[in-house]
Amino acid sequence: MAGKSHYSPDQLFALLDRLSIAHRTIDHEPLFTVADAMQLRGSIPGGNSKSLFLKNKKNQMWLVVVTEDQEIDLGVLADSLGSKRLSFGSPDRLGQYLGVIPGAVTPFAVVNDDKREVAVALGRSLLLHDPLNFHPLVNYRTTAIAAADLLRFLTATHHEPMILDDSRLRG
Repeated sequence: MAGKSHYSPDQLFALLDRLSIAHRTIDHEPLFTVADAMQLRGSIPGGNSKSLFLKNKKNQMWLVVVTEDQEIDLGVLADSLGSKRLSFGSPDRLGQYLGVIPGAVTPFAVVNDDKREVAVALGRSLLLHDPLNFHPLVNYRTTAIAAADLLRFLTATHHEPMILDDSRLRG
């Protein structure tokens, strides 16, 4: 990540304010997995997610965000994205393109993808929740925003999302 400056949580919040996106953030223990989040977060209202940073052999990259309990078959997901075989992006690649560490992967991280090299895909059922909860670039905080505001944020950062029929992502 040397040589490239990435957004801090405070800079992200300032951007959300400029976009007139209401947001509420709480601090908590660092969370590295969905299981950690389910155990430690307590009762945070709204929809909770998992975010997958994926790539294919041609180095096309995706950030796929679905509800935390969504089962995903990577082969089925690859077909849905119009790709061949998918694998998880390395921590180095994650840091280079999205400016976050494993455990802090979030749709907010596309703010660091100024070259628009990471495509975003959202599970349709995720958008049924309001608010939605995501890490604000660090895994020791959680920020809630409205589902419609997530779409506005992604559009404002030039990451118009693909909406997936997540009922078809299981093998």
